[in-house]
Amino acid sequence: MDLTDQSLSNAAFSDNDLDHEHEREPDPGIPVFEPAAVSPAEDPHETAPSPAAVPAPGIRLEVSALSDIGCVRPNNEDSFGYIEAQGIYVICDGMGGTASGEIASASAVATILETFTASASTGGAISTRLLQAIDAANSAVWQHGQIPEHKGMGTTVVAAALDGDKLVIGNVGDSRAYMVESGQCMQLTVDHSYLNELIRNGTLTVETARHADLNGMESVITRAIGASVEVQPDFFSVDLRPGTTLLLATDGLTRYLLQDEIALVLINSPFEATCSNLIQLAKGRGGQDNITCLALRAL
Repeated sequence: MDLTDQSLSNAAFSDNDLDHEHEREPDPGIPVFEPAAVSPAEDPHETAPSPAAVPAPGIRLEVSALSDIGCVRPNNEDSFGYIEAQGIYVICDGMGGTASGEIASASAVATILETFTASASTGGAISTRLLQAIDAANSAVWQHGQIPEHKGMGTTVVAAALDGDKLVIGNVGDSRAYMVESGQCMQLTVDHSYLNELIRNGTLTVETARHADLNGMESVITRAIGASVEVQPDFFSVDLRPGTTLLLATDGLTRYLLQDEIALVLINSPFEATCSNLIQLAKGRGGQDNITCLALRAL
């Protein structure tokens, strides 16, 4: 795949920087989250639902996305992309240093968009198509990483795909997805990181983790796209209603803003200014990493 010649229609791309270390093998102590259940297929032998039970017309999503180099990094190793007509939205946070991180994240975004789009005619389930796209991205980045100068490259990913009135989300690494509905904010994804393991076992709290000195281990992630031949993403499925807002973000944002602070910005900002306001807040608190966010609002 030629990363310099991408021609996906309706796609937006931006390359961002990040400098993550990572473990080559997943931590066996981390529980595996099974793909979230999507509504079961209707039994063809059941009687037709009453008019009141007929699902509403499919949800539409509006999107706003922005990436920023931050205040410290010399280049941007994050990437984002989306194809509105296909209902697919992706952000990636590259690692491996300078060119390698940029290549890893850009390759993963492009491969996910291309693979997901190419499978549209198969009639497969959205969750299956998204898994296939993430697997293809892992293979692409893994292959790039076999080149000596790119050895050790990889990237996080968080991707969302529209499935009628649901959103299917897949993630690898510590890039996150949040949902705000009826004034309540929820983190949908689970970080694959050393820091999150310390929070989960009670060594740290969410609040103390922001200021913990872990001698560089705070940047270690336990799963990454391209770190090995195979990858194990987590999947989640959420119901959408008009007004539901979602955010995909790299840790250049989430290391500076608590969940409640993210919620306040998502609720109080004009939609088109959401990403800019979040990024400026993170930069005002140091902005030591690249910062990428992609906001979705259900219509």
